Amino acid sequence: MPEFKTIRQTAATGLMSEHHLRLLVAQGRCPGIRSGNRFLVNVSALAELLDEESRKAVTQR
Repeated sequence: MPEFKTIRQTAATGLMSEHHLRLLVAQGRCPGIRSGNRFLVNVSALAELLDEESRKAVTQR
């Protein structure tokens, strides 16, 4: 089952900064859902996304 956290809670895990998370949300690139005026980040999907992007960066070099 996916784990959803607020942007601030996700940033507290050390995955990435709150500012960078907010930029990803504004760009529509952060996995998650809107609930009222909050955005809830799908933490496991975000970790997978970051892992995938880092692997792409290594193979492109």
